[in-house]
Amino acid sequence: MNILFLSELFYPHGSGGELATYLYAKLLSEAGINVIVITNRFAGEPDVSKNGKLRVHRLPLFKRGGSIKYSILQRFDILFLSFMRKMFRWADVVYVPRFWYSAIPLAKAYGKPVLVHLHDYISICPLSTIYNVSENAVCNHNGLLCPLKCIYAYERIQDRGFTETIASVALNSTIGRYLGKFVKFSDAVICVSEAQRGVIIKGEPSLRYKTHVIYNPLPELSYIEMEGDDFGYFGGPNALKGFHILRKALTYIGNHGEVKVHATNFSNPAMAQYKILGPLGIIPYGRLSQGPCEMLYKKIRAVIVPSVWPETFSYVSIEAIFRGRLLIASKIGGIPEITKGCDAALLFEAGNHRELAEKLEYVSGLSREVASDMAVRSREVFAKKFSNERTIRDFTSVCSGLA
Repeated sequence: MNILFLSELFYPHGSGGELATYLYAKLLSEAGINVIVITNRFAGEPDVSKNGKLRVHRLPLFKRGGSIKYSILQRFDILFLSFMRKMFRWADVVYVPRFWYSAIPLAKAYGKPVLVHLHDYISICPLSTIYNVSENAVCNHNGLLCPLKCIYAYERIQDRGFTETIASVALNSTIGRYLGKFVKFSDAVICVSEAQRGVIIKGEPSLRYKTHVIYNPLPELSYIEMEGDDFGYFGGPNALKGFHILRKALTYIGNHGEVKVHATNFSNPAMAQYKILGPLGIIPYGRLSQGPCEMLYKKIRAVIVPSVWPETFSYVSIEAIFRGRLLIASKIGGIPEITKGCDAALLFEAGNHRELAEKLEYVSGLSREVASDMAVRSREVFAKKFSNERTIRDFTSVCSGLA
């Protein structure tokens, strides 16, 4: 079988969705399936790289900055290159794991089945989050125009400049409203949790009979010995990741550094605005590579995931358990589903900083031996629940049904 991946970003670029795309490409090729990935080329990267049955072609699709989602939609010139026509003819299945939806009609014109993967809620929400920032609440999708004040508020909390914010309001309130409609032209759709699928088919009932739930594949995550008693938070200052909820919880318990939280993904930890975090016990870091991140894990006994938007899967939560750590996370989206039956997962109502504070104090009061035992038992539960072999088998089964 030949599968063509059209992914505007490819690991190590992007976030959880791109990591899943990379893992699918790697695991499928190792299973004997021919995989070609077409993605953007960044400075210093080769035009083509090959590893067994996996080949990656990098084209100049867009430059850094701006909206990747809308930049890729404009590249009709790329889609009509002779190289791309050759790729469409080669493919048995065309796979769109992110936002390259303008390729769907062309693939269908070549008579090729299209498989779309949804890692968020782009099919029913222009911002893909279904979270109304202006009202601090999950959006009750009703098929109407996305509120302009929600788009504006979302871009402002992302620290976008005025020009970028206005451009986003204009694009997401017009083109963005119809972007998700392209998904309906696909032959099959993969969701990453039952919770996500439920939200999507409620917002777009026509997708009910073409959606499949397949948990994301996992990278190799080895157990790391627990040597410290601190906490970890990996969401940066992002409001949707609930950083403000964490700050409120630490303020509520009157924390003056007794509870230490190692927080990553801050753009510049040395900035003056981050110095106010020290008195709360928050130690900010930039984006950490695998080695430093594993060293950080040794210092922590629990990972905090205080998201306010309905996470569809949460790689951070999965990694925490597989690394042998307790998890304190919001009871929202797919998190309760993927952590079901896991004693090391302590869930609280999303946005409730008092309940989060209680969980922090409870975990702080555990002996390291008890905390470690809880985490190890839950790791064994996870090992039975998540299987890359099962994930790839389910994925290829969907593809075989299309080809």
